[in-house]
Amino acid sequence: MKNGDKDLGKKLFVSKCGGCHQLAAAGTSRTIGPNLDDAFAEANSEGYKDTSIEDIVAGQIRAPGQYATGSGPGRLQANMPANLVKGKDLAAVAAFVGANAGAQGFAQASAVTGTNGQVIFKTKCASCHTLAAAGSTGTIGPNLDQFKPPFARVKKQVIHGGAIMPAFKGVLTDAQITAVAKFVASHAGKK
Repeated sequence: MKNGDKDLGKKLFVSKCGGCHQLAAAGTSRTIGPNLDDAFAEANSEGYKDTSIEDIVAGQIRAPGQYATGSGPGRLQANMPANLVKGKDLAAVAAFVGANAGAQGFAQASAVTGTNGQVIFKTKCASCHTLAAAGSTGTIGPNLDQFKPPFARVKKQVIHGGAIMPAFKGVLTDAQITAVAKFVASHAGKK
């Protein structure tokens, strides 16, 4: 990959990839897929060229591996769909990740410890969903302000996941799942 626009790459990464991947340079902290800072920290510290990392990232976007998923430490919560970006957008994302992944060393995932539904939503859901009450504009999952799901539907979806949304049972406590479901159901569609 050559000549990717890194500024465009950052914008695309935040909107298309940040819902699943942690990358400090993008300000994303999701843990559904691999932490890209951790994935490339060693290669970066050993002097691998950005273009080598770009090639790996581009290959993974084109044809990501499909692995066993589930909850628990070290398990992927969901597999990445192929070709999230193509053409110049693919080159831009790969260039941005290649220039930044692992540059700041190993990162720490954002943990949720309380039962504040808004905080849980912002930490675990905002990068994928639009919800005005949380100030989020994610486009990977449904726009919750338009969808206006009832509490029972939200809770079921958070527990079991679906499509590319991972299941949060085992990731969040029952009390946290209830709190985020109540937050979404009571705020969706309201300004």
